[in-house]
Amino acid sequence: QVQLVESGGGLVQPGGSLRLSCTASGNIFTIFGMGWYRQAPGKEREIVAQIASTGSTNYADSMKGRVTISRDDVKNMIYLQMKSLKPEDTAVYYCRAEISLAPYSDPYVHWGQGTQVTVSS
Repeated sequence: QVQLVESGGGLVQPGGSLRLSCTASGNIFTIFGMGWYRQAPGKEREIVAQIASTGSTNYADSMKGRVTISRDDVKNMIYLQMKSLKPEDTAVYYCRAEISLAPYSDPYVHWGQGTQVTVSS
């Protein structure tokens, strides 16, 4: 059983910053790609940022320059540092990870339950 648990969401004023964290736990052999997605009310879930096991990163155009994704493979954690937040960044932010449970086994996608980020004055 694998669990992803996000933390760090909350209410922040426009222009403010937040740091989201996600911890993966359980019977984990290897974590491959990891990422952050978000879903605003009435909208589809969209990518925010991705980080490969090599450390290479990819950012949504709307977030470039305002977010930094990082990972700690010792702690099985992923982070999203956000700055210059805007009201349109309000959404539930989800952690996603591709996790293999045993040697030579295919990885499966796992999602966290999400953490609410609200940007409002």
